[in-house]
This record gives sequence, structure tokens and C-alpha cells, in this order.
Amino acid sequence: MTSLISNLRTLVFFFLLSAPLCFGQEQDITTQIAALKRMEAMEPDNPSPKYQTVLACLNYAVMNPHAEPTERLLAEAEQTLAQLEQMKNADQSNNCALRGFLYMVRIVQDPATNGQRYYLEVQQDFEKALKLNPDNELAKQLQQKFQEGMRQAGR
Repeated sequence: MTSLISNLRTLVFFFLLSAPLCFGQEQDITTQIAALKRMEAMEPDNPSPKYQTVLACLNYAVMNPHAEPTERLLAEAEQTLAQLEQMKNADQSNNCALRGFLYMVRIVQDPATNGQRYYLEVQQDFEKALKLNPDNELAKQLQQKFQEGMRQAGR
């Protein structure tokens, strides 16, 4: 169990390296999501603003797993992802990658409880994303980071 926690800390570290932290980040994410919601309202059939909304929420959540707005942002991500999954013109490979990312964030939040609960789902979602589109860079990157973290936990 200790190795899983260490592994997930490593995973968080990788995400911290890939997205710089700044002061006022909570306000920035709120502003960014509000702008994406306005874009969604203007183009309700366009999956791109929904995809960006989910990605922004999950990026914030993985970097700030215990911050006050994280649960609200995860609920927003889950709701928006459910909408994306119903859209015929949405990229299903991206949807799978986002679903895997959502579960990965849940593991980072509480490795002891959520590690066993979501581990297999994370793996399956990334595998499905790459089966649907072997060139999906987001799925490749997330899967790689997740696997690196799990290898670290096994040491």
C-alpha cells in the first residue's frame, strides 16, 4: 500500500511538471471553464468545448487533488463527459482517454481506497482509446504516465 501511495505521488509529480502552477489558479480554472461553457452554448453540437472543459477540470484536479473546488470540478467533468459520450460526432477514443484520466484522478485523490477500485478501469479505458485510435496522443501520454507510476509503486 505504501508503494502505491509513493507511486501516485510520482504520478502527480509528472503532471506537475507538465503543467506549471501559478497563483490564482483556482480563479483561472473557473474563468477558463466559464469561457468554455459560453462556447458550448454558442455551438452545442461541437464536442470540442466539452472536451476542453473536461480536460481543464481534470488537469486542475490531478494537480490539486484535495483543493476545495476539486470535487465540484470533477462533478463538472463527469457530467460533461457523459454529454460527450452521447454525441455522435465526438471522438470516442478521446472520450475513453478522458474517462481513464477521470479514474486516474480518483486514484490520486485517495490511493488506498480508489487504487483497487479504479486501477483496472483506468487501464481498460486507455487500452480502448488506443484501440480506437492508435495515434491518440493524450491516451498515449496518460497511459505512459500511469504505467510509470505503477512500476514505481511495484519497487
